Amino acid sequence: MLNILGSLMMLMFFFKDWSSIQLGLSLITFLMSLSCFHNFFMSEVGFMLGMDYLSFVMIYLSLWVMFLVFMSSQKIKNNNFFLESFSMVNLLLLMFLVLTFTTLEYMMFYISFEMTLIPTLILILGWGYQPERIQAGVYMLFYTLSFSLPLLGSLLLLNFNEGSLVMNMGGTMNYYKGFSSVLYMMSIWAFLVKLPMYGVHLWLPKAHVEAPVAGSMILAGVLLKLGGYGLVRMLVLMQMTAKSFSWLWVSISLWGGVCISLMCLRQIDLKALIAYSSVAHMSLVLCGIMIYNWSGLSGAVIVMIGHGLCSSGLFCLVNLVYERIGSRSLYIMKGLLSYMPSMGLWWFLLSVSNMASPPTLNLLGEISLIMSVVSWSKLSMMGIAGLSFFSASYSLYMYSMSQHGSYYNCIFASCSGKVNEFLVLFYHWLPLNVLILSSGIMIM
Repeated sequence: MLNILGSLMMLMFFFKDWSSIQLGLSLITFLMSLSCFHNFFMSEVGFMLGMDYLSFVMIYLSLWVMFLVFMSSQKIKNNNFFLESFSMVNLLLLMFLVLTFTTLEYMMFYISFEMTLIPTLILILGWGYQPERIQAGVYMLFYTLSFSLPLLGSLLLLNFNEGSLVMNMGGTMNYYKGFSSVLYMMSIWAFLVKLPMYGVHLWLPKAHVEAPVAGSMILAGVLLKLGGYGLVRMLVLMQMTAKSFSWLWVSISLWGGVCISLMCLRQIDLKALIAYSSVAHMSLVLCGIMIYNWSGLSGAVIVMIGHGLCSSGLFCLVNLVYERIGSRSLYIMKGLLSYMPSMGLWWFLLSVSNMASPPTLNLLGEISLIMSVVSWSKLSMMGIAGLSFFSASYSLYMYSMSQHGSYYNCIFASCSGKVNEFLVLFYHWLPLNVLILSSGIMIM
């Protein structure tokens, strides 16, 4: 893994050259794709770093989304809006993400997990749009830090009792029932907030609405997946305790997902709508992870990848319209088919991908998750039906409200789309719809 980390560190020396960073990230992404052609459970092991299949998927998603972030942040380059600082912050964030996904030791995982918070906060505070970005940054900081402190305590206690924090080699937290339940709660709250679970999700819409396009794309594309990845790594340590609490998280997730979907139907800010839809999708992912059977786990990973690409593409689309109109309100952004006809196709493709239509990865993942949750309890069919129905409802609401109707009479004309913008949207859409062809590998 040192070759990827070393390449990213070398790329930081070119932080003033935008084209070199884009070229370097595309080459690193290509080299990373060559690492999957093996039959080993673990690869690239050394210096307490290593990579299994889950880590590989997450690192590849991080590199790909960061490559698209630089492509879609062209306005920062054109206006020279603290260009060098922007490049350095994003590359640091990418390096911390790669460290989080590759480390084989829980304490290092915790440190790098928390370090991703600092560049994200700088992105929101430095390149955000409104004065409310300070409040959004404080919300995100305190939600994440206050809930991650118990995780540190549980890891220190595990190290004291077992003498090791190496993944797949440490002990388990099942000392005795009462104590293990407390440890279980201490260990998972940090990841539930990051996912985010319904009830501790209030920081996410604020952060998304105030973040620049780069912050929104990396937040929706990768940072939300840190929660799911962390849960997969931590639940291995306490499987029996997790089994006894799974009913609680599945109930909260299904009920919360339906409530959030209803909230999506009354949003007028497009960024807030897409942010709330992320919470609804992640609630289904949380069900699959907490049930912890094979179809639930594989479905959760597939939905995380599909949602990362689809949600990032939708935020990119909203930013393209915001740069031309200066507003994200659905009252002003009506009739975009008349105003930006070339973008209408991409709005349609990404909207139907958001509601898990074929042949997207979201469909494959949601089928696996539905099988997992329904096989766990027949009662969950009501919640699943509500989630699926309202997912289609708010996606169609978003598309029809933004594309149809008479457009705002103060808007005259502008560029419908540039080649670079179409290329970014195509790079979001292509893997989302082509990866389903290798569905057997994705489920493995």
